[in-house]
Amino acid sequence: MSVLTESERAAALEGLDGWTFDAARNGLARRLTFGDFGEAFAFMTRVALAAEKADHHPDWSNVWNRVDILLTTHDAGGVTARDVALARAIDAIAPSLP
Repeated sequence: MSVLTESERAAALEGLDGWTFDAARNGLARRLTFGDFGEAFAFMTRVALAAEKADHHPDWSNVWNRVDILLTTHDAGGVTARDVALARAIDAIAPSLP
């Protein structure tokens, strides 16, 4: 899988609400905030199932009600179509979250 060009990445980001390009970590990034730890963890569980099915796993962290996600395809060296597809799947799981 090849890394998206800068223009392909920019076009993909236009269709992804709340996602940005993190140049320092060379990936798509998003922060989601929930009502409490249980809601954040439940969200992560749903995403984990989707990620496992796609065989593509996020770099993420959770602190209480916050989940920070980074999507990058390490073996390709940057953002690929797999990252965009997983970002869309994550958005479908949490469509109304900030």
